[in-house]
Amino acid sequence: MERITEMASTYRHLDKMSVNELLVNMNREDRTVPDAVEKAIPQIEKLVQAIVQKMQNGGRLFYIGAGTSGRLGVLDASECPPTYGVPKDLIIGIIAGGDTALRNSVEAAEDNHLQAWHDLKVFDIDAADIVVGIAASGTTPYVIEGLKKCRSEGVATACITCNPQSLLAEVSDFPVEIVTGPEFVTGSTRMKAGTAQKLALNMISTAVMIQMGRVLDNIMVDMQLSNHKLIDRGIKMIMKQLNVSYSEANNLLQKHGNVRNVLNNHAQSSDVNA
Repeated sequence: MERITEMASTYRHLDKMSVNELLVNMNREDRTVPDAVEKAIPQIEKLVQAIVQKMQNGGRLFYIGAGTSGRLGVLDASECPPTYGVPKDLIIGIIAGGDTALRNSVEAAEDNHLQAWHDLKVFDIDAADIVVGIAASGTTPYVIEGLKKCRSEGVATACITCNPQSLLAEVSDFPVEIVTGPEFVTGSTRMKAGTAQKLALNMISTAVMIQMGRVLDNIMVDMQLSNHKLIDRGIKMIMKQLNVSYSEANNLLQKHGNVRNVLNNHAQSSDVNA
C-alpha cells in the first residue's frame, strides 16, 4: 500500500524559497485540511454516536498513539476535565513511550507490538470501553496491534488516520480516514496530517461532551473554575443567563460552586415560586 502521507511534496527547492514564499505555500496547503475533514464527517458522526453510547452505559474513551498522534490524543483527553468537569478517567490519552514521550522523542516505542495492550490494561480496560487509535500513516505497529488485541478482547475500536485503506482502518470498527495528501515537507505528518487529527479530535470530544449534557445552550456550565479568567467567565455566564449584576453573579457562584449549580438552583427556585 502506498502511503499518501509519505509521498514527495508537490513543492520543490524549499531551501531556495524566501520566508514569505515558505509561509504562503504552507498556508496554501493548510487551507486544504478542513475540506479533507469535511469529507470524513459521516465517519466522525458514527464514531461520536458510538462513544456517546458507550459513555451512557458507563464506558470510557481511550486514545492511543505514538509521536505527534499520541501527543494530540493526550492533549485532547487532558483538556476535557477542566473544560467540561468530567472525571479524569473518563477520557484517557496514552502515548507510546509513556509520559516521557510527551516532551522527548521516543520514536522506537511505536514499533513495540505488545506495549499498547499492556498500557491499556493498567486502566482495567474492558468491553464497556472504546479505543481510538491515532496514526497519520495508518501503519504504526503500537497502534495497530493495540487495536487488534482490543478486538480480540471484545473492546470496540476506532481510528483517525490520514491514509485510505490502511491496516489501521482494517482493525477499526469505526475508522475515520482524513486524506490530507503529501506534506509540504515530505513525510512531515506533524503538519497537515497533525492539523487534521487535531480538528477531528476537537470535533469528537466536543460533540460527545455536548451530547452527554455538558453544555447548556452554548456555554460550558461544568467547567472547573481554576483561575481568575475562568471565574470571571463563569460570573459573566451567570450574568447573561439570569440577568443579574456582576456582584450578584459572583456571590451566587461563590455560594454554589459552579455555573451549573447556580442555574439549577435558580430554576428550582423559579419552579417553587411559580
